[in-house]
Amino acid sequence: QLQLVESGGGLVQPGGSLRLSCAASGSSLDYYGIGWSRQAPGKEREGVSCISRSGGRTKYSDSVKGRFTISRDNAKNMVYLQMNSLKPEDTAVYYCAAGARWTIGITCAPALFDSWGRGTQVTVSS
Repeated sequence: QLQLVESGGGLVQPGGSLRLSCAASGSSLDYYGIGWSRQAPGKEREGVSCISRSGGRTKYSDSVKGRFTISRDNAKNMVYLQMNSLKPEDTAVYYCAAGARWTIGITCAPALFDSWGRGTQVTVSS
């Protein structure tokens, strides 16, 4: 059974950068599209980025486009989210998720994903 563990969150000043990592175990990530979602207090979970199984398709929400970059290393069973030019509104718990649906990479809706990590907190504040 696929298990996902996020790391790399923390406190960063506005304009700073963080790199989130998602380590998979129990199954190869070769079979899955991967997404990053976030949830701020009092708000719904939002899909911010996703990548197809092959890595050939990536998608970003308008709120992070041009600042975040998703990547995957199937050999290491890892997925990453590089976050630059962070803003206070990026503050949230960030979740890594995996799903087998072919539409991942075209859309990043949280409902597409079946396996979820427990999340890592990102706080952007001066």
